[in-house]
Amino acid sequence: MAQDIVRWGFIGCGEVTEKKSGPAFGKVEGSMVQAVMSRNRDKARSYAERHHIPSYYSDAQQLIDDPQVNAIYIATPPSSHATYAIMAMKSGKPVYVEKPLAQSYEECLRVNRVSRETGVPCFVAYYRRCLPYFQFVKDLVLKGTIGRVMGVQIHFAVPPRDLDYNHAALPWRVQRDIAGGGYFYDLAPHQLDLLQEIFGPITRASGFCANRGGLYDTEDTVSAAFQFADGLPGSGTWSFCAHDSARTDRIAIIGDKGQVRFSVFTYEPILLCTSEGEKVFNIPNPQHVQQPLIQQVVEHLLKTGTCTLDSVSATSVNWVMDKILGKL
Repeated sequence: MAQDIVRWGFIGCGEVTEKKSGPAFGKVEGSMVQAVMSRNRDKARSYAERHHIPSYYSDAQQLIDDPQVNAIYIATPPSSHATYAIMAMKSGKPVYVEKPLAQSYEECLRVNRVSRETGVPCFVAYYRRCLPYFQFVKDLVLKGTIGRVMGVQIHFAVPPRDLDYNHAALPWRVQRDIAGGGYFYDLAPHQLDLLQEIFGPITRASGFCANRGGLYDTEDTVSAAFQFADGLPGSGTWSFCAHDSARTDRIAIIGDKGQVRFSVFTYEPILLCTSEGEKVFNIPNPQHVQQPLIQQVVEHLLKTGTCTLDSVSATSVNWVMDKILGKL
């Protein structure tokens, strides 16, 4: 990238951009937000005015074609990720796309092919890899604090959301043609990506899924087993229709000298259990949680650093989820 500043165009300006990501694009050195797009022109104009963004559009191609925009952030539901990413890359503009990369493994392969053919990079917002909280967990494991790792377990359970009871206007996250699946396809990517960041690729996966609550058509209950390339086994259970008393957000990494337990979404204190007893660690994260990753992406585009979290790196998550859901 020949420019000395990355001027972003946002495709989508929903909730995720308000705090998690949007402000970080303006806080990272060498980065600014040049334009924003929403199919609802009034929404795009309002967002641009509130965040002091120079231009706004209601058409994605017009935003991509804006000569002042030299990189694209895609913050739409997964059904349009591949389409917009390919449009941008074919226009020569690098992409940063929300997770999951696409609504299926097959779509991820299309994105990777276009990125390879055009030579234009596509990055994916698995920002938890870069957060101090999870880097602390990774360091505990890799330096042998709990000995040789014997297994990993994911346990996640939440009650239905209020919108799940609105049959006339269900959230897009439970509509398979938009999200790729139900809440599993929206939330499990972060958990699975983190585990692969620590232990390498998952090479075998299977699962059972069901709809136990009957609030929508997609799965609300999932059980899975998976195995990493070195033979390490793992398992996971997800319930999105549980009673509030069963609410759980936990990953346990079990070793022959102890275990470490942590959460993925609530950032509960990290618990380390060894023969020396229990230790609790409170590791704070930045205000805008995507900022560390966005900084890496910007540095990569300005050729002052390297970001390895590209579309190829992210594709394995979709493969694992599609295997668990029986889509492959």
